[in-house]
Amino acid sequence: MLKDLTVLLEDTPGSLAKLGEVLGKAMVNIEGICGMTVGGKGHIHVLVEDAKTARRAMEASGLEVPEEHDVLIVEVEDRPGNLGNIARRLANERVNVQLAYLATSTRLVLAVDDMQKAKEVLKV
Repeated sequence: MLKDLTVLLEDTPGSLAKLGEVLGKAMVNIEGICGMTVGGKGHIHVLVEDAKTARRAMEASGLEVPEEHDVLIVEVEDRPGNLGNIARRLANERVNVQLAYLATSTRLVLAVDDMQKAKEVLKV
């Protein structure tokens, strides 16, 4: 099962490279990734199949992994309005989206406050 790991990086050249190198050396494939800097720290969300190995490798190399999320993976068609449609369907059922980004192969990654209801709404 794919998991989203939150990784905190220093906002310096080479930090993202270190993350990629650590996961590569541990033979963990990155299925999706997004990130931004907030308050002088890089906040990176990385989607991986083997969260245990990824976490162990990153923490052993000094990277901070404060959160791990179960996420919903939705196969989406690449067309205008699709995100709005998906988000509206969830909102109509009072499911709050806490995290969203695209992964490889046009898959939408969602962390939500009610996983079961989201799965029912989106039929995944």
